[in-house]
Amino acid sequence: MASSSPQTESTVLVIYTGWSRRGGTIGMLIGNRGYVPEPFFLTETLKSQTRFHDPLQDSLFSNSGSVQGFRQFLTGGSGRSSPSGQSPSTEKFTPPTLLVRSSRPIGNFTTLGANQLETSTPPICVKLGDNLYEAHLPSLITPRTSVSGTSGSKSIRYAILEWNPLLDSSNIETDDWIRLASEIELNYNFDAFVILHGTDTMSYTSSALSFLLEDLGKTVILTGAQIPLSQLRNDAVDNLLGALSIAGNYIIPECCLYFNHTLFRGNRVSKISSYDLGAFQSPNFPPLVNVGIDIVVNWNDVIRQTSLRRFRAHKEMSPHVATLRLFPGIATATVRAFLSPPIRGVVLETFGSGNAPQREDLIFAFKEACDRGVVVVAISQCMKGSVSDAYEASRELAAVGVVPGSDMTPECALTKLSYLLSKPELGVAEIRKLVGTPLRGELTRQSATTLSQTTINQNIENIQGLLSELVRLSGRPSHNPQITISLPDEATQDAAASWTSTAAETASTEAALLPFLIHTAAARNDVEGIRFCLAAEATNDSIAIASPGPSNVASGLVNTLDAASGGSPLHAAALNGSAECVDILLHSGALVHLRDTLGHTALYYAARKGHQDIVTTLVQAGASLSGFDGGFAALAVQSAFRSGDKSALDLWSRAGMLVKEP
Repeated sequence: MASSSPQTESTVLVIYTGWSRRGGTIGMLIGNRGYVPEPFFLTETLKSQTRFHDPLQDSLFSNSGSVQGFRQFLTGGSGRSSPSGQSPSTEKFTPPTLLVRSSRPIGNFTTLGANQLETSTPPICVKLGDNLYEAHLPSLITPRTSVSGTSGSKSIRYAILEWNPLLDSSNIETDDWIRLASEIELNYNFDAFVILHGTDTMSYTSSALSFLLEDLGKTVILTGAQIPLSQLRNDAVDNLLGALSIAGNYIIPECCLYFNHTLFRGNRVSKISSYDLGAFQSPNFPPLVNVGIDIVVNWNDVIRQTSLRRFRAHKEMSPHVATLRLFPGIATATVRAFLSPPIRGVVLETFGSGNAPQREDLIFAFKEACDRGVVVVAISQCMKGSVSDAYEASRELAAVGVVPGSDMTPECALTKLSYLLSKPELGVAEIRKLVGTPLRGELTRQSATTLSQTTINQNIENIQGLLSELVRLSGRPSHNPQITISLPDEATQDAAASWTSTAAETASTEAALLPFLIHTAAARNDVEGIRFCLAAEATNDSIAIASPGPSNVASGLVNTLDAASGGSPLHAAALNGSAECVDILLHSGALVHLRDTLGHTALYYAARKGHQDIVTTLVQAGASLSGFDGGFAALAVQSAFRSGDKSALDLWSRAGMLVKEP
């Protein structure tokens, strides 16, 4: 069996919620009345396909990376699979299980009988407390493959938490959204999450979860299918495999929706077709990932988490919200009835860019509701575009208290209102202000800023400052160096001149030097150097910082990876005790869950080196010891017990380890 090292394996929890009546859904079969859900069909189907499950790494997918490997596979040198796609020895191999927790009992696996998923005894569901259950579920593992933008190859180990019974997505309720958020919180030790969901209400769920998952630091992806996996021709394979590949290989700390080779921000999408395979669109925001021959991540659009708060799932939503779509001739009595108690929030779908009929009785009905404390949010009935105050009709709505919702989708506006109204600490005025504020990238903030053109002299000044900082951070001179760049004059300048002082050349030079500078500054706790690097990035939007190593982390200098260690500036700062730099990096969007080439997070290095203040800061920001870190941390705890090192035991306890004498 091919070995799997920590840096070549990630863990993903797949939560299988159910289906939709159109057939979408991944694990459905044809019954007497059309498509029907069948328990455990999905797990058994994925188990039989080597692209989804290759525990011995002996499938065609694992042995076609080279001509030599494929020829050896054909001759049986690597344990060639049987025609069914499974190696004979696979039947006797028991894969590792993954501990999964849920707020509901985990399904009755005894129904699988003799076909139980590669284990002789069914998983036992244990009740730990009220609304808390756990079970060790058998895991599936993908072949070891590489994706664009990453180094080496990686397998994705995943477990499927199947809801019992499976839920028709048209029956989804706010309680189900809270259940999903709770299960992600209970299993936050996984590297990422994929939610299999019916397509009918998937955009509502992805919007709701984007708000319920507060200070999210890991990838959450919803996906489904228009044609189920049981059909020979389907879109289920591409959607599930694409979602797994992105979740297992990239850290995109958002709630996303993946469909038809595209990853969208979850609160920006709407279902636009019940017939096409491209069922979803994001009309006012570009995709986060485009999957073609290469996987292209638009890192500049990925949200950076800049708060020093741990992840938590918010577990309430107000049911007193609704959507009202205006139409010509709408009766005032209808509007008044709609706005009556117990309604607390209304998404008003207006004409065009926020217009409504200018009837005094109608406008007064909205004014009465707003004065009573009802939060009314105006969005456009158009798929593309935003609500503005360009027209008198839209200004009249704003004058009576209706809040402009910018370019939010109806699904997003509704779930955002429900989320905000569920927070008792927020008053009506605060909620109205937050409705128009992007909390999870759900709306486009209007900006009047324009791009400025840099001059040749400004380009030269930028590079001079960069080189001076490079020499300063090298630590050799005893004073701050000043470097001067002189351009050749017309008499000596020729086509072979190496420096042309163009904006593009300046940006490429900065992109090449800044990663080295920020890593050096982080290691030396040089706050001035960190701020210089971040300021240089912020003042030049044309800089596209590319990691010299794998680029599977969020955009920006703050998460650029070192080519040798695969670590980020946060790793360097934590390892070397640079507490001030750790704080600045976290407030600038550094990812606390990022692992280096050895599979370690910044928290592990801080605890290992005894940096108590950094451990406290990282834990506050949501860092945790899990996976590979947990095993090494357990060894360190045992060593501390043997040596009687109480300070080390206290430090590992602060880092989240359960410290008890062996």
